[in-house]
Amino acid sequence: MSEVSISSPFMVSSVLARENGAMTDLKTACRRRTYVHRDMKTPDPIPEEGQYAALELMKTGRLYRYNVVPGEESVVSQCEREIAAYTGHKYCVGLNSCGSALMLLLKTTGLPPGGEVLTNAFTFGAVPSAIEHANGKAVYIESNQDHVVNVHDLERKIQEYPDCKHVLISHMRGKVADMSAIKELCNKHDKILLEDCAHSLGVLWKNQHSGHVGIACAISSQSYKMLNSGEGGFLLTDDPEIAAKAVVMAGAYEGLASKHSAIPPPEYFEGKPVSLPNYSLRMSNLAASVLRPQIRTLESRITVYNRRYNALVERLESAVGEYMYIPRITPGVTRMVHDSIQFNLDNQFTPEMIQEFCNECCIHGLPIEHFGHKTNARNFKNWGFAPTDDPLPETKEMLSRACDCRLPLMWDDEDFVDLGNVIIESIESVLMMNNRHKDNNGAN
Repeated sequence: MSEVSISSPFMVSSVLARENGAMTDLKTACRRRTYVHRDMKTPDPIPEEGQYAALELMKTGRLYRYNVVPGEESVVSQCEREIAAYTGHKYCVGLNSCGSALMLLLKTTGLPPGGEVLTNAFTFGAVPSAIEHANGKAVYIESNQDHVVNVHDLERKIQEYPDCKHVLISHMRGKVADMSAIKELCNKHDKILLEDCAHSLGVLWKNQHSGHVGIACAISSQSYKMLNSGEGGFLLTDDPEIAAKAVVMAGAYEGLASKHSAIPPPEYFEGKPVSLPNYSLRMSNLAASVLRPQIRTLESRITVYNRRYNALVERLESAVGEYMYIPRITPGVTRMVHDSIQFNLDNQFTPEMIQEFCNECCIHGLPIEHFGHKTNARNFKNWGFAPTDDPLPETKEMLSRACDCRLPLMWDDEDFVDLGNVIIESIESVLMMNNRHKDNNGAN
């Protein structure tokens, strides 16, 4: 574990500045602090098999998924079959991004221009962007302290927006809400339930892969997800009509659907290439070539992620558990995939103290995301392209205290000891500074 003294001129001046010029206790100024020396943005690497496959593919120049000789299956088609086998879906369509998959979920299920879509108030900005891309209008559901949708607010919004036919649930950071209750509401009120599984690849709901409660779902292969092709995504469904429409809208013009593997029978494609638009959202063979070996390593990587997460949570709760709330897993989730950690700082942390905590972590090599920050793309206040008049107080309060930290696979186990110590020490430092300010103000 790497520790560096904060008695350097930079660190002492930083401590003194926070004391508004007041001299700090020498022992405090000189005590040792932990540093993280690894890159938080380190993505999962491409296995050597994927590197070799990409190189061999580039030698042929056949990067376009439909540029295959008769009787040959493209790399994208092979990848689609393997993804469908992993998640347990019948049909799979590879796309250039998960955002494209989300847009097609809405288009293929009949969202009319201006149609309302109920979705999480806490998610990534790509979700309301996809709704806007599909010419829809996002209506936001409150998210609770566990970072999932408030089912009671969903029921209220369903009643408040009776013309809304679509419910798009985002499993933000892999956290799954009570999907049984959500499904029951959607069935009762005749709503189309869709799932954004960008963050939940490998997560199991009642021992089945996430994405099966709704009629269709989308997963991501953007660099910071469980699969890494830089950009990419997949639409998954057991519904043949949705699958056929998605294939054509993604770019299977004329008779190109016949070059797919994980699709419904030919009769479902009759008339579609001339009646549906081609949005040119296809995945390339190059992206698929680097993805295929990663599918085979998902289970072993999930084991490593979850072991490290559990050890980190145990350490944090033991040391500073009274100052933070770590979101609880919804009953019904039978396996999580913890490639990141989130926690809500306690109510005693003012906005200034939360910012100071983030600053402390950053100074010590650990950039912590604050979901409620005025520039964070996960803060609904920053979605000027899809605004709301609803103040969403529950979500706003949660975001104001919610912090986020990736847990990069390529780090060593000891790096996560450092990570935990930086969080613990930063919380302790902020509390200590705040207490001193109170003491100084009381003395004055």
